[in-house]
Amino acid sequence: MGVSSQPGSGQQAAASLNGSYAIAAHDLNVYYGAFRAVKDISLKVRRHQITALIGPSGCGKSTLLRAFNRMNELIPSAHATGEVHFQGQNIYAPEIDPVEVRRRIGMVFQKPNPFPKSIYENVAWGARINGFRGNMDDLVEQSLRQAALWDEVKDKLHQSGLGLSGGQQQRLCIARAIAVRPEIILMDEPASALDPIATLKIEELMHTLAVAYTIIIVTHNMQQAARASDYTAFLLMDSDRAGTLIEYGPTRELFTKPKDQRTEDYITGRFG
Repeated sequence: MGVSSQPGSGQQAAASLNGSYAIAAHDLNVYYGAFRAVKDISLKVRRHQITALIGPSGCGKSTLLRAFNRMNELIPSAHATGEVHFQGQNIYAPEIDPVEVRRRIGMVFQKPNPFPKSIYENVAWGARINGFRGNMDDLVEQSLRQAALWDEVKDKLHQSGLGLSGGQQQRLCIARAIAVRPEIILMDEPASALDPIATLKIEELMHTLAVAYTIIIVTHNMQQAARASDYTAFLLMDSDRAGTLIEYGPTRELFTKPKDQRTEDYITGRFG
């Protein structure tokens, strides 16, 4: 199958990150204080593919997503055990700078959150603070083109990003993430606040971006997971309320021939 959810050693997880895999978790646990939100997660995410994280509310999908770029650590009570390997290193090693991790593994949130700045400055801001020394005009245009937004905003780059529609604002946030040249883009329900037409644009955009980036998306929408993703991971709350990985594999197989009865029950609407 090529994608494994079987735990091995941390060294094996690191060694397996060849040309096929972008990032791999090994025995990953995330806690908020004493509460364990995700439990013993081991999985490898394929490079240049769209991987969906699905499961009922409260099963740890967003927590797992944020663990891939150490975003959970912005919550004072949060801490993690286990390993996440990216570019040959465990991103949770003491010497690793979480700010650099977040630059290389970007994030797009559920609700569009453009800065109260111009469209141009929204895109340029992250690149500027990260020391970009190239042609900023070219970078802004390239990022907006990659986010399928350039043609809609090229004549109003100096107008506020807050004046855009919800779907345009979300694509602006994607352009902002792209501008710092990440290798992975994490998306936490990026279309849940959008209408169906804007949602379709985001899904089409994800397919275009997967040529250059690895994308991991959290979604509650089973149809969206089936349409938009190449691989799917199904999480479920364990008896101790911690999110656990039930099944992980190619989306087509998981939706048509799930190996676990709980997966079939969830995707067919029997629970969740």
